Amino acid sequence: MYQPALSPLSGGLALSALVATVPLLTLFLLLGAARVRAHWAGLSALAVAVAIAVTVYGMPFKLAVLTASEGAVFGLFPIGWILVTAIWLYQLTVVSGTFEDLRQSLRLISDDPRVLAVVLAFCFGALLEALAGFGAPVAITGIMLIALGFPPFRAAVTVLVANTVPVAFGAMGIPVITAGELTKIPYTEIGEYVGRQVPVLALVVPLLLTLLVDGVRGLRQIWPVAIVCGVTFAVVQFVSSNFISVELTDIITSLASLVAAVVFLRFWQPRGTEQAKAELLRDGGGSGAAGPGGQGSPGNGGGVHGSRQQHHGGGPGGHTMPVTRAARGGGGGAHSGRGAHGAPSVRPETDGKRLATAFAPYIIVISVFSVAQLWTPVKEFLGDTDIAVPWPGLDGMLLTVNGNEVDSTVYNLAWLSSPGTLLLLSGLLTALVLRIEPQVALREFGATLVKLRTALLTVASVLALAYAMNLSGQTITIGTWIAGSGSALALLSPVLGWFGTAVTGSDTSSNALFASLQFAAAKGAGLDPTLLVAGNTSGGVVGKMISPQNLTIAATAVGCAGQESELLRATLKWSLGLLFVLCVLIYAQSGILAWTLG
Repeated sequence: MYQPALSPLSGGLALSALVATVPLLTLFLLLGAARVRAHWAGLSALAVAVAIAVTVYGMPFKLAVLTASEGAVFGLFPIGWILVTAIWLYQLTVVSGTFEDLRQSLRLISDDPRVLAVVLAFCFGALLEALAGFGAPVAITGIMLIALGFPPFRAAVTVLVANTVPVAFGAMGIPVITAGELTKIPYTEIGEYVGRQVPVLALVVPLLLTLLVDGVRGLRQIWPVAIVCGVTFAVVQFVSSNFISVELTDIITSLASLVAAVVFLRFWQPRGTEQAKAELLRDGGGSGAAGPGGQGSPGNGGGVHGSRQQHHGGGPGGHTMPVTRAARGGGGGAHSGRGAHGAPSVRPETDGKRLATAFAPYIIVISVFSVAQLWTPVKEFLGDTDIAVPWPGLDGMLLTVNGNEVDSTVYNLAWLSSPGTLLLLSGLLTALVLRIEPQVALREFGATLVKLRTALLTVASVLALAYAMNLSGQTITIGTWIAGSGSALALLSPVLGWFGTAVTGSDTSSNALFASLQFAAAKGAGLDPTLLVAGNTSGGVVGKMISPQNLTIAATAVGCAGQESELLRATLKWSLGLLFVLCVLIYAQSGILAWTLG
């Protein structure tokens, strides 16, 4: 049996931690500096991680390869499965013609695409995070921004930054619950602490989104709705996590912020809508995070290429798909005309039936996930169908640094309860409602698999990297070194959570890696263990936007696959900035702001 050494090099823990970071440095340097395509960067970093596991940590080569294989399979299912089914659902709306109806219908909320970007990416994305998680919010809200005519790259950056605040309580509070199970701290107590940290980000992120979609002009013109969304989200998230339910926090919060935004827009309308719309929708209208005046950042070559992809001519990944109602069995009427910049011409009234069909796929998604997650008999039935698969040749062969048997070598095949399978069911129901012929739906599914093959390879390689680092001991070496900072750990605890989520793509996985470590380190440093465990959870929410698999999901969903390196550079500064805010807050909560914890 293999048991990793915490400090395998004679130079001490610091040197071992430095060496352990080499695979991650390889990945992010190849992506961010060398602009290597994501799948090659992932495979290269994986090779480095396996080499370090074997040569530095003394892990048998066979076990190192097997750990990577389990991670790769996990990357394909459930992560890749979610990506495939989410994009397939989008393609069904394209071939049925309802994608154009969605574009038209969204303007019933507001005619300003900048306002809709905040409402959809932040509020509706939070609801999807509550019900699904695993990248589904990024994929679906990215597609919806494309429906508004957003340049693909800017849409990807927007949804990545938006998918932060709800992550701590995502998928029915699983990150918080996991931390509680591992540390034996009541998860409700951890949730209360997180609910007094993350809401600070909710006050900032909507305003940040206004900058991303239209620069300083956007901030000046649409800040009121951003404030309404942010304040409502922050207040309700605090109240729900502290006094109602950790599991339902994101659902209650997202719905409250959605309602608040819609009601507010009944009494207030932004200035400069037509000018912003014209600039946003024109060809090449953005290549990254928006600069002053709504223009994309210059010098982002890959992003320019992505922004020039007209979504009418190609779906995610650049796959050309005709927009037609002929795919339906019973027709559906003439397709609406288009106005300037490829946008549909505005009709005086929106037909009720077309409005219903435009939103039908998303209503179906919410309904399916709500039943699966909130109706206890269904939730238990789905959970009972999961199959535990001891990984051949690996299970029972690995120990933790403390000598306990590793339980992550048992692969959980959630073939029915997976969010991807629920999205598949949503797609089948959508095909029935939209009257799409079975052969058309099947053809689109096959086409989706083909065009996502590179993205799936990327996700598989990145998860293989995460598993190889975790099970060989590299990740725990880095975490232990950071945790050894004594009283300064209160300042650095969010960094550990951020790091864990950036590597694994999951706040739940980050807590699985580091929650117990944070608990033990806090005890040793005389700090509040619940504060640091909560800090790990909160820090993880801002690491998700730079997670390589999340970058791939966003890039593929909006049709700028291969531009993950540009996305990393565009989101990294915001990730680090928000991380800094959390670090200062949690450090203050260990001292002068301890009263905020009750």
